[in-house]
Amino acid sequence: MLNLGLIREEKQPHDNRVAFTPQQCQWIMKHYPDVTITVQPSTWRCFTDDEYRQAGIPLSEDLSHCNILLGIKEVPTEKLLHGKRYLFFSHTRKKQPHNRRMLQAILEQDITLIDYECLVHPDGQRILGFGFFAGVVGAHNGLLAYGKRTGQYSLVPVHRCHDFKELINHYFGAKLPPVKIVITGSGRVAAGTLEVMGLLGIKYIPPEEYLINSYAYPVYTQLKAGELYLRKSDKTYSREDFHLHPDQYDCRFLPFVTATDILMNGIYWDERIPPLFTWSDLAKDNFRIKVIADITDDTNGSVPCNLGDSTIEDPVYGVNRFTQQKTTPYASDTIDMMCVSNLPNELPRDASQYFGDQLMKYVFDELLKTESETVHNATIAHGGQLTERFNYLEDYVR
Repeated sequence: MLNLGLIREEKQPHDNRVAFTPQQCQWIMKHYPDVTITVQPSTWRCFTDDEYRQAGIPLSEDLSHCNILLGIKEVPTEKLLHGKRYLFFSHTRKKQPHNRRMLQAILEQDITLIDYECLVHPDGQRILGFGFFAGVVGAHNGLLAYGKRTGQYSLVPVHRCHDFKELINHYFGAKLPPVKIVITGSGRVAAGTLEVMGLLGIKYIPPEEYLINSYAYPVYTQLKAGELYLRKSDKTYSREDFHLHPDQYDCRFLPFVTATDILMNGIYWDERIPPLFTWSDLAKDNFRIKVIADITDDTNGSVPCNLGDSTIEDPVYGVNRFTQQKTTPYASDTIDMMCVSNLPNELPRDASQYFGDQLMKYVFDELLKTESETVHNATIAHGGQLTERFNYLEDYVR
């Protein structure tokens, strides 16, 4: 018998998402008679306790009988249960300083930690993530900010909508000015931004045409990694080589700063990759971009004027192009930055549904196996020790 527990999200500020919706729990318990699911009560979860009860899913504060505990965000150290098997986004694999104590406690308490972020398909592609809805919300927030800046239109904040369907209803009849938008990236985040472009009827223009033409209606172009980065030596692009040696590539984004009103940034980044532009570029008269939705949200990363996270309640701050200081948005000398780190939490019901679907399709059966390579490769800690794949974290936890 396998007993699963859905834990309450305790990290502050509280996250509203959950690994499985009430209907998904119901489906699992119907099709897997040897599996039970218990839900820890929560007043802030996007699906209410009553919704789980009505689906026939038991609720209990005590999850000590459960073999596997599933959450979304990091678990505070005082809430960890000794000897349990946990799945959540731990944000430790890059040695994030703020989560060191949590990983230490996991080792001390003989907890098995399986990190969602490390669950991958055989070709190395991540199985789980909330990128699509980050892209949807990030694109919407970027457009909302541009509307506030120009006063030409207004959009409702996403978090006021019950779900994605209600948000789509707000798009009916929405008319945008002839704004020019550039989208970077080609993964789940970009897919979410493209969804919003389609819903609003914003027309795609190839990059070479976008750069030189003006339009009487809203348009966008998309720059994938192969269009953004070329190897310095021979002006070619190889995905595998780029990820191994990004410092050997030049960024080709700069011409687009003179032709763009809104940047929606969904590109992969690490510290070896050159930024899209520099502070000196930002201060030039021909820098046209007014709003940046930095959806991948790397502070001082691919967008150097990302000066830190904003919040769902207050998603946009200004950055003075000349002093490089954070300020109030929508002023003449500011570039307006949308840098919310938990964007999918604005559409938590849809994001949870999508996440649970992927979990059921590609991970659930693996969890039931005695041995699973997929699960093994995503296990950071087991038996009070770091696993071999994650031994490089030894200095981080010691």
